[in-house]
Amino acid sequence: RFSGTFVGNAESTSPPPAATSPPAVAAATLPAVPTIPVVPTIVGVPNTVAESVLNPNEVKPPTSGTRKARVLYDYEAADSTELALLADEMITVYSLPGMDPDWLIGERGNQKGKVPVTYLELLS
Repeated sequence: RFSGTFVGNAESTSPPPAATSPPAVAAATLPAVPTIPVVPTIVGVPNTVAESVLNPNEVKPPTSGTRKARVLYDYEAADSTELALLADEMITVYSLPGMDPDWLIGERGNQKGKVPVTYLELLS
């Protein structure tokens, strides 16, 4: 027995019967297979399907709407659809319809890929 550090009945050394019965009953009445369907999508991530199909190397920049941007921080590309960035370099950026607003398409010479907006200072 522990000295009076616990709130409740200090005389009882075994848990009350109600504390052990419900889990056993609940386990016996729960179905063996989950009833909630598993959905193979990421909830809250916009344009996941559009971006998985979008390959920045296959798209052409719009005739208008391109801007110059100065890169604020180094950025390492996570995959082949992204463009690695070096701080203080200048790139051309533009957005595509259906694209996540947190990303732009960036171009540097003949290299092209998605870049995070937060790493850029957009110039006029």
